[in-house]
Amino acid sequence: MSSFIVHMTPGSPFGRAVLIALEEKREPWRLAPVAPSAFKTEPHLQRHPFGRVPVLEHGGFLLYETQAILRYLDRVLPNPALTPADAKAAARMDQVMNINDWYLFQGVNTVIGFNRVVKPRLLGLPADEAAIAAAMPKARAVFNELARLLGSAPYFAGDSASLADVLVAPQIDFFRDQPEWAPLTGPHPNLGAWLDRMTARASLRATTWERVQDRAQAA
Repeated sequence: MSSFIVHMTPGSPFGRAVLIALEEKREPWRLAPVAPSAFKTEPHLQRHPFGRVPVLEHGGFLLYETQAILRYLDRVLPNPALTPADAKAAARMDQVMNINDWYLFQGVNTVIGFNRVVKPRLLGLPADEAAIAAAMPKARAVFNELARLLGSAPYFAGDSASLADVLVAPQIDFFRDQPEWAPLTGPHPNLGAWLDRMTARASLRATTWERVQDRAQAA
């Protein structure tokens, strides 16, 4: 049995990032599904006092906040490394990870991803088109900057995938097949090519919403 247990909801991009990291490390993991209705109730509040996911459980050690979890995994499972040795590359990785949390997720995916993916798929509700339109200027600014930082490199921190790619890919993948994809990535073919490169990796193929849902049902 795996010593790594991930408490999360299938479809969570942050939870998926943790699973991707474990897959990149070729480390088995066990899913402990948490329904959205249980976020603010016990026993989940004992694991995460702010009622969110994911939470990593490892040998009785509980850890929340996705960036903290990813860095922990890269320390306790050092091969293959997902943090560059070069200081500038590592700083770029950190920068992109913070862009993900503060700008890509907050106000962009919480609006566009929620309305395009979560509401129809989980709640059976139509998208709020006005809210999506209002979020598009910020989305364009975020995609513009991510494309600029990526440049001609295959990954955000250089030639190899890093924690930045692991964290950002599930967020960007929410936009694929949505009406906003072409306006956001059309000017930035490098960003679309990067997502193709990421989704072709075994770690992302193993952690699609459907595959994680299957694991949740079997748990």
